[in-house]
Amino acid sequence: MTQNLPDDSPELPLTRQQVLIAMGVTALVLLLVAKLWAFFVPVQMLPVRWEWSALLNGVLLGLLITAASAGVYRIWPGYRDSADYYLHLVLSPLLLPDMLWLGLLPGMSEELLFRGVMLAELGLTPAGLVVTSVCFGILHLSDPKQWPYVVWATIVGLGLGWSAILTHNLLVPIVAHVLTNWVSSLSWKLGRPAQA
Repeated sequence: MTQNLPDDSPELPLTRQQVLIAMGVTALVLLLVAKLWAFFVPVQMLPVRWEWSALLNGVLLGLLITAASAGVYRIWPGYRDSADYYLHLVLSPLLLPDMLWLGLLPGMSEELLFRGVMLAELGLTPAGLVVTSVCFGILHLSDPKQWPYVVWATIVGLGLGWSAILTHNLLVPIVAHVLTNWVSSLSWKLGRPAQA
């Protein structure tokens, strides 16, 4: 993929350490919110059941989301610019081994909060699915000009939430989310032209 950063985008001053700390702190905050929510509002959280079918479904969903994202990236310039900005912000300072954390930390903490607790609390209904997906999309807002990335994250949230509703197993969206993060971040990172 070619990275088309907007001409007016500022030089992004984040260091590797800052990005890793931000990922870790964000994951901890999301986990804390999920645990506090479940503590103060008794909710029947969606379980994580280790089943081969759930792993397979998660992998298939992750690959489907990744392929769809690549297609949207090619045909929607607004999303392409927004995705490149966001990925440049997060991925540029990271090393390849850091991609492990980029998949695991958001994939597990975001799924626990949005699908495991929030969707279970609001109800495994179309309304609960839409509300949690919009909240998930808004979480990915790094700048008001990056609204296309939020739209796509909301659509991805719908897919992840739908998989949780269909399977009643949080492992499916967790695997899909982690795999999508890994494949998309590695593709972007490895597809960048060499820096001069």
